[in-house]
Amino acid sequence: MNGPVYARGAEIIWIGDLKATSNLLWLPQCCSSTTPPSSSTKDQNGKPNVCRIEELDQLRFICRKNVMKECILEMDAKTGTGKKPAAAPFGASKSTKAKKNPLFEAKPRNFGIGQDIRPQTDLTRFVKWPEYVRLQRQKVILHQRLKVPPAIAQFSHTLDKNTATQLFKLLNKYRPESKQEKKARLLAAASAAAADKDKDAKDSKKPLYVKYGLNHIVALIEAKKAALVVIAHDVDPIELVVFLPALCRKMGVPYVIVKGKARLGTVVHKKTSAVVAIQEVKSEDQRELATLVSAAKANFTDKYDEQRRQWGGGVRGNKSTQMLRKRAKAAGQTITAATAGKL
Repeated sequence: MNGPVYARGAEIIWIGDLKATSNLLWLPQCCSSTTPPSSSTKDQNGKPNVCRIEELDQLRFICRKNVMKECILEMDAKTGTGKKPAAAPFGASKSTKAKKNPLFEAKPRNFGIGQDIRPQTDLTRFVKWPEYVRLQRQKVILHQRLKVPPAIAQFSHTLDKNTATQLFKLLNKYRPESKQEKKARLLAAASAAAADKDKDAKDSKKPLYVKYGLNHIVALIEAKKAALVVIAHDVDPIELVVFLPALCRKMGVPYVIVKGKARLGTVVHKKTSAVVAIQEVKSEDQRELATLVSAAKANFTDKYDEQRRQWGGGVRGNKSTQMLRKRAKAAGQTITAATAGKL
């Protein structure tokens, strides 16, 4: 060993050069000078303050380590080199705290049971609808998704709004008699016949009105007595009227398809009506009827061959359409709004 290490508390302050003659060396706990202590230094119990040789090795290692660290720090301070603090992470920015106005206090609301009232929201999608509502909505979706054959798909092509308005104005002029009107007409005819017993009884003709009833209208079409046939687009089951367009075309009778069976029912004093027909009209309405017949031939009779080749349905939903648009965009293609639903 080269010499003892003197310390003051945990701070090493001096390394002496003293030849060791024993396995024990003096190490005072509190030393205020750099000179070796005398042999009279003792602790509270009267025993000398000594340190064993193996403990001295540990102290000498600590001393060397601290001296090297101080030298490195002094060199770094002179040359301006050394470890620099780590850079801020990517995207980190100095956050400036906004000054809060003490006049306005934050009052967070609690939307628990019995607490603050929740804001009004649309809860339609949470409603448990009746079964018949769910069924009719699902039926509409199925009709849109499934492929529809041309014979049925032609009923989706209906008369335009302006022409349909003119048509129903004409139909309402020739509404059939109600029970009260028919009774009053027959009583008046009977009283007139009783008053004129001596005179020849004249044949009382029925007033002109719209014909209705599926079997009756089929008979009129086959006899080519119908001037214009009006078919509802939403007849259920559709098999009741699916043959009428082909029959009208074969017999040369003009026909139109309108919305819907309930509107036709109001014309003939019924809840619904699948089909009605105009057989005769008054002379003042001949021009209006001719206009409607020409529109029917242009929109339906002349387009029959075209419509019987067009399939219907196959319309995709929003989720499927968006998926196809995303896929086409990734492939560099473009899909228009008109064709996206039928891909």
